[in-house]
Amino acid sequence: FHFTLHSTICTSSYPTISRPLSTIMKLLIAALLTSAASAFAPPSSSVAYRQSTLLEVPIAKSNTLNYNVASRNNYRPLFMGWGPDPIWSAGAVESNIQACPSGLCVSLKLNVDDGTEFMYPGQYVQVKPSGDTDVNPVFLAIASAPTGTPPKPTPPGKKKAKEEADAAAGPEPSTPEPATWEFLIKKTDNNDWITNIKPGQTVDVSQVMGGGFPIQDNLDGFKYDFPTQNVLLFATGSGIAPIRSAIESKQLNISPAGSGGRSCTLYYGVKTPDDMPYVSKFAQWEELGVQVVPVISQPDLPCESGAVWKGRTGYVQNALEEDGVPIPRNSGALLCGVKGMCESVKSELLESGVFEGRVLFNF
Repeated sequence: FHFTLHSTICTSSYPTISRPLSTIMKLLIAALLTSAASAFAPPSSSVAYRQSTLLEVPIAKSNTLNYNVASRNNYRPLFMGWGPDPIWSAGAVESNIQACPSGLCVSLKLNVDDGTEFMYPGQYVQVKPSGDTDVNPVFLAIASAPTGTPPKPTPPGKKKAKEEADAAAGPEPSTPEPATWEFLIKKTDNNDWITNIKPGQTVDVSQVMGGGFPIQDNLDGFKYDFPTQNVLLFATGSGIAPIRSAIESKQLNISPAGSGGRSCTLYYGVKTPDDMPYVSKFAQWEELGVQVVPVISQPDLPCESGAVWKGRTGYVQNALEEDGVPIPRNSGALLCGVKGMCESVKSELLESGVFEGRVLFNF
């Protein structure tokens, strides 16, 4: 902003300047602007990382979504303005296991002293080595179901009065309740301190951040004339973490066919069958009413597990295009994954007639 203001002052303060010198000044100002912009851009090495190893979709920047939450320490300058400063507390590692046959991701369980702040799927925390101020924290979406209780929704006519009353009364005191949170973390070149961490070790964990997926505001209630009867879920790679949280939260009001709840379909894309976490949970999700549609982008690559893929192939957005959206005006969607997928899927949903406000991201 300083450079833009200064260039305006310079060009307006010297109206009689000769054309050659004026041209030189403009070139100089342009160079300064370019330099200033590059100072806030991610390092060039991060561009290669953001070309997803799970789906070969060219992207300019991530999320998720959505981008991979486990690698946000690479882009820390871009997130300096996110929310309040972290308030650190100790978290103890309960377990750290391989999350898929390829070893691309790990599943980490952390015991925390207070889980009441985690109320909405899609919320996240910052995590860093215990007492270490030299390592940038990683940003991790919590993969398990919320451990806190969200406040009851306020009727539309009373919302303003309640907000004013809450502001006057101040925050309500809460009793801390210990909890265990799960995280899905993709391995990168600079996060081995957490992907290789041992049970019993401690880390510093921030307070819960973000509002998560705004399910209550946009899928429930009377915001739109058409009630939400169908929920579509889309994820790639480790973006399945907050989607899993949403499925297991019971906040989506989904149920098996004929049970009175919403129908639900999950499209989940990875590179090979060996790169897919949570396969053991698919049957549980199906029992909850989720139709799981795994999509493999490179089925011909050999798998160390010996798996041979016979299901859907291509990309998540291709699967959506093939299936279509049966009841778009009564549908909502949650997305988390690489930017290319999220943009394509959102575009397809809007073109089909889904309300834009019902296409939800957790960031």
